[in-house]
Amino acid sequence: MRARTLRHKVAPFIPGSVRPAARRVYDYLEYEIGARTGRRDPLIPPRSLHIVGSGDDSDFVTIGEEFFRLFVEVGGLEPHHRVLDVGCGTGRMARPLTRYLTDGSYEGMDIVAPSIRWCQRTYSRRFPNFHFQFSDIFNQHYNPLGKQQAPEYRFPFADSSFDFVLLTSVFTHLLPAALRNYLSEVARVLKPGGRCFITCYLLNPEALRMIDAGMSCETFRFEFDGCRIETAENPEHIVAYDESTILCLYEKAGLTLRTPVYHGSWCGRKNGLTHQDVIVAQKQ
Repeated sequence: MRARTLRHKVAPFIPGSVRPAARRVYDYLEYEIGARTGRRDPLIPPRSLHIVGSGDDSDFVTIGEEFFRLFVEVGGLEPHHRVLDVGCGTGRMARPLTRYLTDGSYEGMDIVAPSIRWCQRTYSRRFPNFHFQFSDIFNQHYNPLGKQQAPEYRFPFADSSFDFVLLTSVFTHLLPAALRNYLSEVARVLKPGGRCFITCYLLNPEALRMIDAGMSCETFRFEFDGCRIETAENPEHIVAYDESTILCLYEKAGLTLRTPVYHGSWCGRKNGLTHQDVIVAQKQ
């Protein structure tokens, strides 16, 4: 509370060139004061680290809880499972899992270094079965200085290591070669019978009709190397794929759909399971 008051008082006197840095400092102070005094959930990161969604604390919590329910009810996640979260960000999915994986474990990986550092500091002393690591992969939108290329990246885990692998809004930022590699790596690190829960944008006749009718929040008007993108200048910003193409890739990777695709509401559907489309598959 004090940090927020101070921010409002001094903001008019801070030069514009340093305001972004000052905002990050104030966000951090607000987080620390709130967490240490019990007025703020310590597992909700400072607002300056929110890089997805609206950036609002309630949005962070609501989406995390929504997906936690889907992991259990749709994906079949169980408390003893060993979980891999690819693209874990600042722990939006990890937060609700801390109270559920009582006999299991969690590994989170992401290409945004500040998010991983915050998660390592925040979770490691509270939850010894939760671990996070940085993957220095190039992505024009999220990690433009990354040293490794996504199409060649190997997940830093042994074969058949996990019962449950989740990727929420990761395929939405992967171009075809990277997507094929990630799907192969998901299959590799899953145990036989293990499950993956992946969200993406899938183009099928229904979605295309809704896009043409102006009902969709995304248009995917540019074709790019076997996929459709929203922004020509930054192809990885938002990516969509033909549904039949994705399902063929699953089959080639040895992943069998446990249920039909759960289509999302992104294109204007009224009864979508969640915003993006969801595919739940099992390793053969």
